Amino acid sequence: MSFRTLQSNFSHLRPWLTLFAIFWLLGTFGLGWLVNSLLIILGLLFLAPILAFFGFRWWLQRSLVASDCPVCGTQITGLNNTQLQCPSCGEKLLVENRNFKRFTPEGTIDVTAIEVPAKSIED
Repeated sequence: MSFRTLQSNFSHLRPWLTLFAIFWLLGTFGLGWLVNSLLIILGLLFLAPILAFFGFRWWLQRSLVASDCPVCGTQITGLNNTQLQCPSCGEKLLVENRNFKRFTPEGTIDVTAIEVPAKSIED
């Protein structure tokens, strides 16, 4: 086996051997803290998006409310403790305690009308 054949066989390993030698030299000269901090940073770069994804899903499950509009009965979705407008009837709604309520400005009395048949009034 000639030197050129051996050199061509190890040519694809050269970048990995160089990286290993750099880390080994840094560890030997007391710069292990630098290697450890680089490994921690790389670990956090891979771990942070995964944690953010699962954290966002958890928050969304707790905050997302899907219910019927109290005015027209259309199924709508909104975030808890926010104000929105029904896309079907245009009524302003407030999301409180995982339920939709009609938004009424301060000082307004909200009344629910009940239909009474005329025949029962005459009796």
